[in-house]
Amino acid sequence: MKNLLLIIFMLYSLAASAQQFMQTSIASQRWVDHTFKKLSRKQKIAQLMVIRLSEKRGNEVAFFDKEVEKNIQKYKIGSVCLFQGTSTEQAEVLNKLQVKTKIPLMVCVDGETGLGMRFSDVVSFPDQLTIGAIQDAALAYKIGQAIGRQCKRAGIQVDYAPVVDINNNPNNPVINFRSLGEDKYRVSLLAARIMKGMQDEGVMACAKHFPGHGDVNVDSHLDLPVVPKSMQSLDSLELFPFKQMISEGIGSIMIAHLSVPAIDTIQNQPTSLSKKTITGLLKNDLAFKGLIFTDGLEMKGVTKYYPEGTVAAQALIAGNDMLCLPSDIKLSIRKVRKAIRHDKLSWNDINEKVKKVLLAKYNLGLDSLKPIETASLTNDLNADVNSIKKEVYENAITLLKQSNNEIFPLSKVKKIAYVGIGINSANHFADKLKKDFNADCYYFDYSADEAAHEKRESVSR
Repeated sequence: MKNLLLIIFMLYSLAASAQQFMQTSIASQRWVDHTFKKLSRKQKIAQLMVIRLSEKRGNEVAFFDKEVEKNIQKYKIGSVCLFQGTSTEQAEVLNKLQVKTKIPLMVCVDGETGLGMRFSDVVSFPDQLTIGAIQDAALAYKIGQAIGRQCKRAGIQVDYAPVVDINNNPNNPVINFRSLGEDKYRVSLLAARIMKGMQDEGVMACAKHFPGHGDVNVDSHLDLPVVPKSMQSLDSLELFPFKQMISEGIGSIMIAHLSVPAIDTIQNQPTSLSKKTITGLLKNDLAFKGLIFTDGLEMKGVTKYYPEGTVAAQALIAGNDMLCLPSDIKLSIRKVRKAIRHDKLSWNDINEKVKKVLLAKYNLGLDSLKPIETASLTNDLNADVNSIKKEVYENAITLLKQSNNEIFPLSKVKKIAYVGIGINSANHFADKLKKDFNADCYYFDYSADEAAHEKRESVSR
């Protein structure tokens, strides 16, 4: 009887967790309905868009606050995504934009290593591959909490993290160190702890890149990668972490731009525009109820085969809720309305998505938004980073092989060599080994060709 009660309690807790950002109440329903009634048809479509707020141009950062403000006033854009700039610059622009809009913006960031991945005055947390080496999963939760606190302090509601792609292709040019590793169980465990930490702080996490971007050798920013695997293989490996994240209550999932013939046989059909992938697999088969974001719609993996505007319409037809970085707002709205006129999409579909987004906004606290306090903002965002980084690095040190038990401590060893992979000069660790143990140090930059490596090897012999 006790075991039965425990199982019921666990199932109840899981269901509650899964509905964290989709919970309904009399108050939330009233706010959603009241806000929804303010929207014209064009504005309903625009509520489903996430617009870029800045970008790097050479050594300078360009903010698009004036353009975004115009789109807010004209279309009631639903969301913005933060990229480059300082924390104070971001806060000042957000404060100005949130005042201008009558419907609060959902603020997103692509911050896999925290806000330091984007903000120039904030230190990054360790990359996910380093986190994948830690022995204590509770430390991953601690990182998630710290990132969640950063986001809350900076006025951000959604972080496009963690990456749950499995690092199972050494030639992958875009995932590699962004992955938690090659073991699906470790990836799932650590990603879930990061997610829990963020969401316990009231920030929506986003598992990416569905249905799995790890086993490709093409960057989807530049082209459309093909994953030629069987459905059985995908189900046993790539989909495994997503299933775990869904069961543990992830608030949102981002869809990759991939060609996966085992799921959808339409030639050159990106998964981000595939109804079989999103509605069929993710929503129906895996029963995901949270928000679904496309990956950036400006990426070549989707624009190579689908023209501007058409991408936005097809993404909504496929089942996405949020359109990330559509390049032409006016054209995208026009193409979506055309798809509705041609019965490829319905206003009921749009209304359902808009209400889903508004409900998430309410549960993320956007019904009572307060300005971001800029005083000591940078210091607050950096407060926990270095202490947690130190803890991660101490926990992540990995001994690959030890055949001689007399090697440690190093003071017993007569000759020490340090090989730095991915660097071309001494780092702090190399300097300390040279100073304390007179170590020979060799550096192998990823950009060096084979001849350079052979030359260094011959010197070392």
